[in-house]
Amino acid sequence: MFTLQLSETHEMIRDTARQFARDEVAPSSIERDKNGEFPTEIIKKLGELGFLGMMVSPEWGGSGLDALSYVLAMEEISAVDASVGVILSVNNSLICWSLETFGTDAQKEKWLRPLAVGQIHGAFCLSEPEAGSDATSQHTLAEKVDGGWSLNGTKNWITNGTTASTYLVMAQTNRELRHRGISCFIIERNTPGFEPGLKEDKLGIRSSDTCSIGLTNVFVPDDQVLGDVGQGFKIAMESLNGGRIGIAAQALGIAKGSFDAALLYSTQRKAFGKPISDLQAIQLKLAEMATRLEAARVLVYRAANLKDQHRNYIMAAAQAKLLASQAAVQNALEAIQVHGGYGYVREYLVERYLRDAKITEIYEGTSEIQHIVIAREILKAVS
Repeated sequence: MFTLQLSETHEMIRDTARQFARDEVAPSSIERDKNGEFPTEIIKKLGELGFLGMMVSPEWGGSGLDALSYVLAMEEISAVDASVGVILSVNNSLICWSLETFGTDAQKEKWLRPLAVGQIHGAFCLSEPEAGSDATSQHTLAEKVDGGWSLNGTKNWITNGTTASTYLVMAQTNRELRHRGISCFIIERNTPGFEPGLKEDKLGIRSSDTCSIGLTNVFVPDDQVLGDVGQGFKIAMESLNGGRIGIAAQALGIAKGSFDAALLYSTQRKAFGKPISDLQAIQLKLAEMATRLEAARVLVYRAANLKDQHRNYIMAAAQAKLLASQAAVQNALEAIQVHGGYGYVREYLVERYLRDAKITEIYEGTSEIQHIVIAREILKAVS
């Protein structure tokens, strides 16, 4: 049985993130969502607080915290604005973790340190027009040239794509080896031939930026290969295993925000001469929302705890993401229903929770992929 007692440090991080979300993130969330405006100043302040490199060792400028601390912060930030949450998730789970785990000391000094302290933020470039769930089908090619590599191709759905300074890009260095021939390259934004496209006009998480990226004869020196040549797929999959915990925490935050909004509104809105929270139909919804929220929270915290104990967390992360994303969508739907007609307009926020929730069932592995991951781990245990 999984039990967890938060330490004083964990409670402090949770409370700090909650207060920051209320004071700094919430006031501009509606306008940023309407305008698709990147939260530049908010991200800068989060960097100053150490939230962009939470799990990075202090040796490289990070906060040196555990995965549970990261999950607690993600939950509180995402409960107010999931757009800010996904920016934190990419920088912490995919960029900083990959650089610290596979990078050389020189690479860590040059890129990880400024990423960890929030001077810059990063983007993770894996998906392509024909390589979504099937990440092995990389069409971006890296050809060996004198002193480095020349990259050509297109990357899709890149979070932080138009605003990042440092990009981790997966490319095929040996087609015959398929996924064992994929390598990871560190590319800076101003590199010639590296062109972020127009920002996508998305349904949700509109304050975060997403775009395609074109690579045309992009020269990358040998010392900007992350890990070994041919190790890119391993880097991508291992970073995504941890990244799923971050997205699960984002979904958990959306589920929490939806529940909190529904609960508050139900105590204030009156019908038939009394608060609608007195109506059994509303009480049933609140009970189901609270139960979904707590079930998701247990799985998300458990996955983070397994990661902190350096135990196998692959299935736990997939289960957490699967259930938390379902809870986010369902709680957002119910929050709108509790609000009635008001839930359908921007002023009451809950319509944004639904728009933001849906993506958690899609990115960093769709729900269908999570089912496959879970089933494989189950079958592996009995084989």
